Amino acid sequence: MWRSDRTLAGPVPAADSDVEALNRVFSEAFTERYRRDGLSGVRVPHLNPAVWRFAIADAGPGAMIWRDGRGELVAFNMVHRSGTEGWMGPLAVRTDRQARGHGRHIVLEGIAWLEEQGVRTIGLETMPRTIDNIGFYSQLGFVPQQLTVTLQRERLRNAGAAPERLSALDDAGREAAMVDCCRLSSSVADGVDFTREIELTLEHQLGDVSLVRDDNGSLRGFALWHAVPLAQGRMREELRILKLAAVNVESAATVIGAVEREAAGASLGRITLRCQTAHDDLYAHLIGDGFRVQWTDLRMTLTGKPEPMRRGVLLSNWEI
Repeated sequence: MWRSDRTLAGPVPAADSDVEALNRVFSEAFTERYRRDGLSGVRVPHLNPAVWRFAIADAGPGAMIWRDGRGELVAFNMVHRSGTEGWMGPLAVRTDRQARGHGRHIVLEGIAWLEEQGVRTIGLETMPRTIDNIGFYSQLGFVPQQLTVTLQRERLRNAGAAPERLSALDDAGREAAMVDCCRLSSSVADGVDFTREIELTLEHQLGDVSLVRDDNGSLRGFALWHAVPLAQGRMREELRILKLAAVNVESAATVIGAVEREAAGASLGRITLRCQTAHDDLYAHLIGDGFRVQWTDLRMTLTGKPEPMRRGVLLSNWEI
């Protein structure tokens, strides 16, 4: 008698050789999710392989994949740690293996790994209209928090002094600046550290870090951004801010302006960032400055593992 394969072997670390399979499962699973939400015309594209390689390297041992009895990819969970901040994304189960408890299994594995790392925050983001996902994660102990709103500005300005770039510094200056970035992010939100993402961004040549200092040379804010296309086969069109830390809203706006000048100087069409609505003052400023809403995600954190209080501005993208 024929029996379907119910094997779920893993987790094992993802490798660059898994990118094609990851893209296939990612695209099919999220396209099916949109179809179930009534958006049957949406086809989720494959991600840029360079973005996948960055995600795998950033997650390190947290880049988890599972295979079936034939060795083909069944599920994955990219689990990331930025100092005391831990988050999961993206994660998916192959469409023919859904509704079998695999999703629950891979999320619990991600939680267990992050707890072993001693993080204080464990979170993820999901589509706010998808009640199935919200209910699923809620049953695993996650509770809804604020929205993360994707904002874009297309009429870019290139006025002002050239911004300071991390990659343009000599070795000693770069090392000192990275220490400053870590100190700033940790002072805004206890223990949050984006050093690994910064190093990998420069190593993989995906983007850079814009720095803003006061007259005494003290770091007031920084933004880690990528310029490579997010989707496979697309042209370079935008700069995307992944991480931002600043001592206050004024400094955050100055940092975003510096990234905007980078985008304009590179003849790119727009700048994109993801703003958590907990920073309502920054959000209102950006809307007033010409940014427009493009998308929303619901931020959820595990019970007992909330985000820390901010003493300034911290934008942390929980997506790749």
